Amino acid sequence: MSGHIDPTKETFAAFRNSDRPGPIHMLNLVRFRDHAAYPDGRQATGAEAYAAYGRESYPVFSRLGGRIVWRGQFELMLIGPGEESWDECFIAEYPSVAAFVEMIRDPVYREAVRHRQAAVLDSRLIRLDPAETGTGFGGTR
Repeated sequence: MSGHIDPTKETFAAFRNSDRPGPIHMLNLVRFRDHAAYPDGRQATGAEAYAAYGRESYPVFSRLGGRIVWRGQFELMLIGPGEESWDECFIAEYPSVAAFVEMIRDPVYREAVRHRQAAVLDSRLIRLDPAETGTGFGGTR
């Protein structure tokens, strides 16, 4: 099974072109490989490779105003494909679409992302427009 690891050029272009004022939230759901798939054959677990990605990309992420606004530990798929499970679940906030694009293009980030590519078996990255929170859902506040 081939997982979702990187965006297609077309999807990234649509992401870039659908700019709007204000912050964006990115829901990250990540499943690791048991053994990282580094092209040079170095040995690491998927979790270790993803941790290296986090360490190396954090300076760029934080310099551009990124922050983690929610993090949780996956427990159970109540509604959805039963075979899906996630090792990392978090929402990252960026001050703008431009900040996210700048991060992706940064040379330090581009070097760090090789760890993510080696680590990830499957993932979902979902762009969200942050909205006011409340006590209800379905339009109820």
